[in-house]
Amino acid sequence: MQEDNTPDIENDDLYEHHRFVATDGQVPLRVDKFLMNFIENATRNKIQQAAKAGNVLVNDVAVKPNYKVKPKDVVRVVLTYPPHENLLVAEDIPIDIVYEDDEVIVVNKPAGMVVHPGHGNYSGTLVNGLIHHIENLPKNSNERPGLVHRIDKDTSGLLVVAKTEYAMAHLSKQFFDRTTERLYYALVWGNIEEDEGTIEGNIGRSLRNRLQMDVFPDGEYGKHAVTHYKVLERLTYVTLVQCKLETGRTHQIRAHFKHIGHTLFNDERYGGNTILKGTTFTKYKQFVDNCFKVLPRQALHAKTLGFTHPTTGELLQFDSEVPEDITACIEKWRTYSEHSKLEE
Repeated sequence: MQEDNTPDIENDDLYEHHRFVATDGQVPLRVDKFLMNFIENATRNKIQQAAKAGNVLVNDVAVKPNYKVKPKDVVRVVLTYPPHENLLVAEDIPIDIVYEDDEVIVVNKPAGMVVHPGHGNYSGTLVNGLIHHIENLPKNSNERPGLVHRIDKDTSGLLVVAKTEYAMAHLSKQFFDRTTERLYYALVWGNIEEDEGTIEGNIGRSLRNRLQMDVFPDGEYGKHAVTHYKVLERLTYVTLVQCKLETGRTHQIRAHFKHIGHTLFNDERYGGNTILKGTTFTKYKQFVDNCFKVLPRQALHAKTLGFTHPTTGELLQFDSEVPEDITACIEKWRTYSEHSKLEE
């Protein structure tokens, strides 16, 4: 009789690490390739090993790496230890606190800092620092202490954290009702012709690359998303814009601007880390490479944040300086633009 390697999912010793539901439009795809599209930093070899060990379940049944995922399949990865993000460890990490009282704390997050622990980033996050600074932070629906919104790892800028259950509920409702004010500065590829405009289109996980978000203008997929923008400065082959978020979807600004043909400058995940506009001269290529070195991340900063205080009802608004890496990059483009005009 063959040994039954199917894991007992009722066993308390197994913990769910990942769970994905295949869309209605999912084409048959090997489960190892399917998970590669979802799980950042995962290798196909590790996924295959997990499947062979009985740790990859489809509809609660262990499958081999060559199982073909079909529409509506529920794919789970279960392991014998809890997810690292559930084992939060307080760390004495410097936090740039802009404002703090008994209910809320506003922080200015540097680029490169992850907001909360997750796959591949289990320490050094903002949450690790917050729970060292503040005891008994309330948890949101995803069990993440204090968080009512987030910004990407390589995006700098302001975010508000709730210190009490009441503040958590109050602030979450403000974000849901779209009554908060959030202004971002972004440097994007190309010359945006209109001085101001609105980008509207549902945003959802890309069907081609699961680490990206895509815009679905017909509304057949994803969630409603609206970004208002205003041109601040035109710098020949790039444009500095101010973005006002009406909604707050994952990668909203990054996906929306790529959708209209103006990918964020040096946004590696969305293809902005290559020359998308400009000349073919070697000297220009060297100039852009130097800009990438000065600003080794997407050119996006959460500059202004406004919300109503949960207990006082006062409208609070905070503004942050644009970080040095973005300002240095903008200055390089200003100099380039001035020289270009002189040569015309």
